[in-house]
Amino acid sequence: MSNAIRVMVVDDHPMWREAVARDLADAGFEIVATAGDAREAVQRGRAVQPGVVVLDLNLPDKPGVEVCRQLMAGEPAPRVLVLSASGEHGDVLEAVKSGATGYLVKSASREELIDAVRRTAAGDAVFTPGLAGLVLGEFRRLAAEPAPAGQDRANTPKLTDRETEVLRLVAKGLPYKAIADRLVLSPRTVQNHVQNTLGKLQLHNRVELVRYAIAAGLDEEEQA
Repeated sequence: MSNAIRVMVVDDHPMWREAVARDLADAGFEIVATAGDAREAVQRGRAVQPGVVVLDLNLPDKPGVEVCRQLMAGEPAPRVLVLSASGEHGDVLEAVKSGATGYLVKSASREELIDAVRRTAAGDAVFTPGLAGLVLGEFRRLAAEPAPAGQDRANTPKLTDRETEVLRLVAKGLPYKAIADRLVLSPRTVQNHVQNTLGKLQLHNRVELVRYAIAAGLDEEEQA
């Protein structure tokens, strides 16, 4: 059985869609589906269950963020990398809030796209340079708002010291490999800690985990 990362490409421009699919296939990814509109994307995504969806925001029938929300509601939920012509802050934040793991603008190189899909599959939050700070800033703003009624942090499951240590570095935006190097662990072990933490906190992806960590103040420097 192939261990290739299963990818679905969603874009309403056939030439662009085919070019992205071809570049990813040439790089060793398994292209399990392509789609040109939101309806196709949701239907095919649920049928083939890709590991990563490369998603354009500008679709003819529904916004890409709605596709992202619907796919993220499925089980298992894919990881979504938005590939958009827009670098507008509002579009980036809306995509992240809908569940996208990363956001790349279409001016990115072929090599940047291939690396972004690999990192997205591994659970990293991947953003075009300059956009990561925007997203973290928005998470900090949201974290400063009052918690929704009924949300009791005292009932939050307790994390181990190692899980907290990993979560602190996730909150700083470090990719898994950098966290592994810092803690002298394997990247697989770091991924396992993150998956355990997601399960304990009943979160769905790394983006939600970063927001949780910032709300808990884990992105701040530890006091000596």
